[in-house]
Amino acid sequence: MAGGWARDGAVQEQIDASINDELARLKARKAPVGESLTHCAECEEPIPEKRRLALPGVKLCVDCQQERDSAFQARGGINRRGSKDSQLK
Repeated sequence: MAGGWARDGAVQEQIDASINDELARLKARKAPVGESLTHCAECEEPIPEKRRLALPGVKLCVDCQQERDSAFQARGGINRRGSKDSQLK
């Protein structure tokens, strides 16, 4: 049930749009290509064979990949699509 001036289902539409946007962003990320390295490109630690088989083209060990992923700044979880506040900016 939507409140105020919003029509019924508007909240769910915003949630669906946010999910679709995030999925499109994740699909657009480049996946590793080529042959996997046996040792990490950053720290020279061996990359386990199971990781190399699971992710063809992997170049980083788990620890270095986690550091790189944690450095990525995720966008805020607030959906402002179509809200009055987003139109004022």
